[in-house]
Amino acid sequence: MLTSFLRPLLDPFTLLLMLLVLLASLWPASGQAALWVAGLTSAAISLLFFLHGARLSRQALWNGLTHWRLHGWILGCTFIGFPLLVLLGQPLLRPWLGEGLWQGLLYLAVLPGTVQSAIAFTAIARGNLAAAICSASASSFIGLLLTPLLVQLVLNTQGDAFPFWPAVGGISLQLLLPFVIGHLLRPWIGTWVQSQQSWLKRVDQGSILLVVYSAFSAAVVAGLWQSVSLMQLLGLTLICCLLLALVLVGTRWIARAQGFSREDEITLVFCASKKSLATGAPMAPFIFVGAAAGPVLLPLMIYHQIQLVVCAYLAQDYAQRPIKHDNAALSPTGEKN
Repeated sequence: MLTSFLRPLLDPFTLLLMLLVLLASLWPASGQAALWVAGLTSAAISLLFFLHGARLSRQALWNGLTHWRLHGWILGCTFIGFPLLVLLGQPLLRPWLGEGLWQGLLYLAVLPGTVQSAIAFTAIARGNLAAAICSASASSFIGLLLTPLLVQLVLNTQGDAFPFWPAVGGISLQLLLPFVIGHLLRPWIGTWVQSQQSWLKRVDQGSILLVVYSAFSAAVVAGLWQSVSLMQLLGLTLICCLLLALVLVGTRWIARAQGFSREDEITLVFCASKKSLATGAPMAPFIFVGAAAGPVLLPLMIYHQIQLVVCAYLAQDYAQRPIKHDNAALSPTGEKN
């Protein structure tokens, strides 16, 4: 059990992510080097979303769409419940964290859920896998359009300006357009893309690492570590832990109050509690220009690691409990076969 709990912390990608933050802190890209890094990052992100579009299976989505009530709760928790929880804590959290980290926490709250980890944890815990595939994929796609709008809404409530249309234009050209093109080409390249999972994982992780290094380099050059204290980082970590705990407890309560099966409860818990670094990192530079993207990414990076550790333990705990009719996890509607 201890090994399962610690494995996400010892994951090579997690260690590389921490190393890139350290590297950007000691040797940030600036001047001409920053332009090269930005160009390479943009190309990697476009390639990533092109491949995601080619990999997305319409059949898997269609198989899960019939369970609309479960999907409604998952999307509601992801795009409504999360922001409300953070906004309710504004009187305490905003003065404590400072403006940059507070905006990062708001950004975290309006992001879509993960795809890979949500599905993987649902599978380990023996949940409704078809519904998880549908909800996680739909959340990721909807987030490309909805997240900029939600950022505008929550920042406008704080009286801050937000370049909504430039952000939407940048996201559409660099993220959404490659995604749509990749999906349209799926009949010709889909099989090959599906057979290249290890290579796709490297592109996925490599693009995130480039975004993190680029964003943190700009933030460090602008004085990030002079404006963010150790106490703020510790406080942010505590807040992320509390936020995840509230969402996990809340989604489990919702599932039982709604009379969902054990398999559907697992899907709701794991799909509605995740926030996607793979989507959030590429979108941040379009929404928070320049050095502002660095502190904005800190809450997402911290929450991302915490959710992996906690949900790895929780998935193992679910898996060890006796469940009747395990084949219900393969049912699109979550009904007992």
